[in-house]
Amino acid sequence: MTDLVNAIPGRRDRKKQQTRAALIDAALRLVAERGLDRVTVEDISEAADVSARTFFNYFASKDDVLIGDQFVDNTGALQRFLSMDPAVPVLDALLISIGPSLDEMQADREKWFLRMRVMKEHPALIASLLARGAKAERDLVVAIAQRLKLDPDSAFPAITAAVTGAAVHSSMVRWAACGGDRTLPDLVAEAFAVLATGLTDPTNEERR
Repeated sequence: MTDLVNAIPGRRDRKKQQTRAALIDAALRLVAERGLDRVTVEDISEAADVSARTFFNYFASKDDVLIGDQFVDNTGALQRFLSMDPAVPVLDALLISIGPSLDEMQADREKWFLRMRVMKEHPALIASLLARGAKAERDLVVAIAQRLKLDPDSAFPAITAAVTGAAVHSSMVRWAACGGDRTLPDLVAEAFAVLATGLTDPTNEERR
């Protein structure tokens, strides 16, 4: 009986994940086909075979369903980052902490390429992304300061959060540009390796 009871939340969670994925897939497909202004929450809900009320159980707005959780929800990554051995350098700890999210994005690369195309074609979404991403960056600043026992207002946490965020973003752009010939985790690791050099000029050998 205990095993059965414990299994029920797992089934519910899977159902929620399926519904969430269906809404995201429907929203991206419809906006890619029709344009942002010609797609409503009702259209997305109907395409996902749920009610508009159900839509709002998962997302606050049409923009939210299009942006993608990995862009802005870093709760799991922060928990991994803060629980890591303090001896691990900050850049290494950050790269390890975002690894599961990067792996998920790699596994859903076609969806992410479509999402990035939709966002490029509809700049209004960028404003929503920046507004939500600002909070995620502030949370990361606090986490870095906490790990290093620094004042959250000091330069190192703020700069580290900003440049690592930029490294991930530039890696995603390169990922889409190469059509997935290289994996997102590899591109992000390469970008973090550049940051670890202190952004010193590449040697002649590295430029080749």
